[in-house]
Amino acid sequence: MANKTIVIVESPAKAKSIGKFLGRNYKVKASMGHVRDLPKSQFGVDVENDFNPKYITIRGKGDVIKELKSAVKKADKVLLASDPDREGEAIAWHLQTALGLEEESKCRIEFNEITKNAIKNAVKSPRKINKDLINAQQARRILDRLVGYNLSPLLWRKVKKGLSAGRVQSVAVRMIVDREEEIENFVPEEYWSLTANLSKPDKGSLDAKLNKYKNKKIEIKSKEQMDEVLENLKDQEFSVVKVTKKEKQRHPASPFTTSSLQQESYGKLNFTARKTMVVAQQLYEGLEIGDEGTTGLITYIRTDSKRVSETAKEDAKKLILERFGPSYVPKEVKQRGEKAKKDSKVQDAHEAIRPSYVHLDPQSIKQFLTRDQYRLYKLIWSRFVASQMAPAVMDTTRLDINAGQYSFRANGSVLKFPGFIQVHTEEGDKYKKDEEGLLPELSEGDKLKVKKLDSKQHFTQPPARYTDASLVKALEEQGVGRPSTYAPIVDTIQKRGYVVRENKQLYPTELGTIVLELLKEHFPDIINLEFTADMEENLDKIEEGDLDWIKVLKNFYKPFSTTLEKADEAIGKVEIEDEVTDEICEHCDRNLVIKIGRFGKFLACPGFPDCRFTKPLLEPTGVKCPECEGDIVLRRSKKGRRFYGCSSYPECEFMIWDQPIKEECPECGGLMVQKNARGKEPYFKCIDQECGYKGKGKQEDEATIKTT
Repeated sequence: MANKTIVIVESPAKAKSIGKFLGRNYKVKASMGHVRDLPKSQFGVDVENDFNPKYITIRGKGDVIKELKSAVKKADKVLLASDPDREGEAIAWHLQTALGLEEESKCRIEFNEITKNAIKNAVKSPRKINKDLINAQQARRILDRLVGYNLSPLLWRKVKKGLSAGRVQSVAVRMIVDREEEIENFVPEEYWSLTANLSKPDKGSLDAKLNKYKNKKIEIKSKEQMDEVLENLKDQEFSVVKVTKKEKQRHPASPFTTSSLQQESYGKLNFTARKTMVVAQQLYEGLEIGDEGTTGLITYIRTDSKRVSETAKEDAKKLILERFGPSYVPKEVKQRGEKAKKDSKVQDAHEAIRPSYVHLDPQSIKQFLTRDQYRLYKLIWSRFVASQMAPAVMDTTRLDINAGQYSFRANGSVLKFPGFIQVHTEEGDKYKKDEEGLLPELSEGDKLKVKKLDSKQHFTQPPARYTDASLVKALEEQGVGRPSTYAPIVDTIQKRGYVVRENKQLYPTELGTIVLELLKEHFPDIINLEFTADMEENLDKIEEGDLDWIKVLKNFYKPFSTTLEKADEAIGKVEIEDEVTDEICEHCDRNLVIKIGRFGKFLACPGFPDCRFTKPLLEPTGVKCPECEGDIVLRRSKKGRRFYGCSSYPECEFMIWDQPIKEECPECGGLMVQKNARGKEPYFKCIDQECGYKGKGKQEDEATIKTT
C-alpha cells in the first residue's frame, strides 16, 4: 500500500481546489475553521500564571476532530495547510495539539495562491509551526479577552445589560463620535467664486476662474466684496498673458491590498467591508469553473503588501502584449502613490491581491460565477492588469488671462494615449476620451470677449461622516487594526448598537456616545488611537520574534487592572431613559417606548420581559400615498434596508425604494422621488414610467431620525 499524506485545510471548497493538484497519495480534509478556542462562558485566562490560556474544543467540533484523528492514524504524514497568516498559524497549532502531532514535526505548509505550482512547491517545503506567529495571535486574543471580559461586566452594572467593549472596536467608535462632534460644532464660512465665460471670434469659447489679485491668491468672503470685484472688472480688457502646454503621464494604481479592495468595492460595487471579504474568500478558496474544475481565482485576500511576483508580472505582460499591443507594455512598471521608502506599518508577508490565473479574464468565466463573484473578480482582475500597463498620456493646456490687476486661469486636457485606462479606472477618476476638455487654440496677447461673468456664493462644508470605506481607510492610516480585522471592526460596532448606517453614512447612537464618554473619562488609553496603534506594532514585533508576548501582556494588564478598580468605585449608575410615545401596546395597554436595535429605532413595550410586544417605528415623510391618500412612511426590511411604504399597510401595499419628495411632478402632477446616482448630482424623477419626467434638485432627508 502506497504512503498516504493527509492535508488539512479550513474549508471544503479549499479542499477541493487543492485536491485536484495532488496525486492519489494525498487526501485533503477540512477542519471547518478553528477547532479550539477560549471558552465563551469563562474568563479563560490565568492572569497569575503568565496569562496561561485555557483552550477548549469548540462546541460542535468534537466529531470533526474525531474524524480527523481517524484519518491521521491511517496516514504516514500530516500537513496543515490553513491560511498563511497569524490566524491560520493558530488554526494549524490547535490542530497539531488536538491531533497529538509531535511539537517539533515539520507539518506546516503555506501558499499565497491556490495554483498547481504553489501547491506542489508548498508540499515539498513543510516547516515547523512558527511559535512567534502563535504568540502574536495569542497575545491579540488574550488582550481582547482582558479588555472585553473586564470592561463588559462593568458596563452591565453601570449602564445596561448586554453591553460590551472591545479594545480596537472602541477606538473605531471614538473616531465616529469625534467626527459627529466636529460636524455639530462646525461653523460654515461664506466664500464666493467667479467664472468668466470668454470667447474669441472663430476660435470658440472657454471658462476661466478668478484666482489672483495683484499676483496674490484672492479670497472673496462676502457679496459686497464680490460686487466690488465685478465693478472693478467693468470695461477691463481680458487678454491671454501665458499659454502653457505639457504632456502629462498618469500612472496606474498598484494592485489591491485588503484595505484598498474594501474601499474600491464599496465605491464601485456598493459592497460593505464584510460582504467584500465574504465574496473574496469564495474567490480565493475556489469555485467550479467548467472543465477547469474547482479553481482558486485570486491570491490570498488579507494583505497590506503591493508586491507582485515576477511570474505574475510576466504573465500579465504576455496578456497585455497579445490584447493591446507593444505600446501598452511599459519599459518600467510605475504605479501612482508609490513611496520611496517602505511603510513601516506594512508587513509585506504576502503579495498584493491579484488573479491567480490572469488568462482567466472575467468575461470568459462569467457563466460560472454569481453576480457578486463576477463583479468583484472583474474589479480585482482589471486593477491588476491595469497596474502592469503603460501610463495614460494627456495633452494639457493652461491659459493665464489678465483683466487689469485680476488674473484668471483656464485648464484643459485631452487624452492622447489611454494606456491603462483601457482596462480600469478608479472610483472618482474622470478621464475625457474626446475633445470635451480641449481649450481653443489661443496665443499670448490674444484679446478675449466677455460673454458672461458668473459669480456664485458657497459655504465651507463640515467633514463628511465616515462610510465603511472611509472608516477602513482611516483605521489603516492611523495604524489601528490589520488587514484581517478591518471588516470585523466595522461589522461589530454596528451589531453592538453603538453605530448605525443611514444612507451609507455611519452615525453614533445615543448608547454609543454614552459608552464612549464613560470610556474616555475612565479608560483613556483603551480608546487612544496612538496607544492602540503602538499595541499593533508590539504585536508585529512579537510576530517577528523581537518582543516577548508575556511581557507585553504584563505591561498592559497591570495599569489596566488598577484603572478598572478605580473606575468601578467612581462610576455611578448611568440611566438611559427610553423616549415614551403616544402609541399604546396592543397586549398590555402601556405606552410604547422607542428602542434602538441593530437596524435603527423601533417601538417596544416597556413591560419587557413580561410583555414582548414590538412594532416598527414609522418615520413620516410628509408625503401622501398616491394610491390611498395615506401617509408615506420610512420602513425597514428584515435585513435593515430602508424603503418607503404606505402607513395603511397591509390594506395598501404601495412601496418605493427611493425617497419621495413633497413637490408634485410639473408635467403630470404625480409623485416624484429623489434619485441619488453614485458620482452624479441628485435629481428628481416622476414614478410614472409613462411620464418619465426628470429634474435637477435635492431634498433633505426629513425621514432620517438623528441618533446621536
